[in-house]
Amino acid sequence: MDTIIKGTLREIEPLRDSDSVAVAARRIIAQGLPGMPVVDGAGHFVGIFGEREFMRALFPAYVGTLGSTAMISRTIDELIERRDSCGDEAIRDYLTTDNVVVADEYSDTQLAELFLHHRVVLIPIATAGRVHAVVTRSDFFREIAQRICEPLDDLGD
Repeated sequence: MDTIIKGTLREIEPLRDSDSVAVAARRIIAQGLPGMPVVDGAGHFVGIFGEREFMRALFPAYVGTLGSTAMISRTIDELIERRDSCGDEAIRDYLTTDNVVVADEYSDTQLAELFLHHRVVLIPIATAGRVHAVVTRSDFFREIAQRICEPLDDLGD
């Protein structure tokens, strides 16, 4: 792999599509990632579960279709009380299912194209179809920005 971001690859153990929303959220937070790839029982990549998908599980479906929610006055605590059972639901119903997994031989241009054309914040990396790492959009951006801008350490000085 000849890529500028190879040093930003993050090795991970993917989530399982049977994991609960609560378990998945805890693992994502512990990893410090915006989301994680998800595999089925056979270990095949089936999607991504992250911040956006968590909100889709928590908030009622109509929230995503409204042009404005100004007329809804519920507090987040009221919402959580009404939807706290979502923590027990399997994440398989909330995945982003764009096929964005790439093999270890990916190129920087391939990653850029995927970030530009798909609504994902990370791209899973697989060896022989088995997901083992991710590249985040923010890590990719940072590496490219450091190459075209003055070193980021000098910003703000």
